[in-house]
Amino acid sequence: MNETMRYVGAVNLYDPQKGFGFVRVDGIDDDILLHAQVLRRYGQVTVLNQSEIECSITQTVKGLQVQEIYSITASGLGSARIADLENLGDAELQQLSVEPARVKWFDAARGYGFANVFGSKDDIFVHIDVLKASGFSTLATGEAIAIRVYDGRRGRMAAEVLAWEAPHS
Repeated sequence: MNETMRYVGAVNLYDPQKGFGFVRVDGIDDDILLHAQVLRRYGQVTVLNQSEIECSITQTVKGLQVQEIYSITASGLGSARIADLENLGDAELQQLSVEPARVKWFDAARGYGFANVFGSKDDIFVHIDVLKASGFSTLATGEAIAIRVYDGRRGRMAAEVLAWEAPHS
């Protein structure tokens, strides 16, 4: 594999503490290195294992590596299963506007955190199930994200979390 090619695969393992992980692609026997710098260029600092990833792969002296990410989808993970969002269908979710936001704090052990939409001091609740359904494993304080905000029974909450740099519809 001398030239860069575009593939669809799955994140096999990603460790944000180590700053790398691996992608598996059908038809390629070797693990493909996914470096944190490539993930950050896409606009994320973490990715959930088993997420579908569309990316370009290149051969380097150290082996196969992801060069660029085109999309990440939380494939096969289903939607968030929290009470406030149980009546929100896919069509309604897509009707919610995408808001630019910054993570105030997120604690994966507790299973939640908060973000602020740019230009607003209001806290937006972010539940870990929404995060995982969106293809993220955690969020870093200060991280720029895009979110679809829903007015739940207990206040404003993220219905979907998107990578800051990824195209949004």
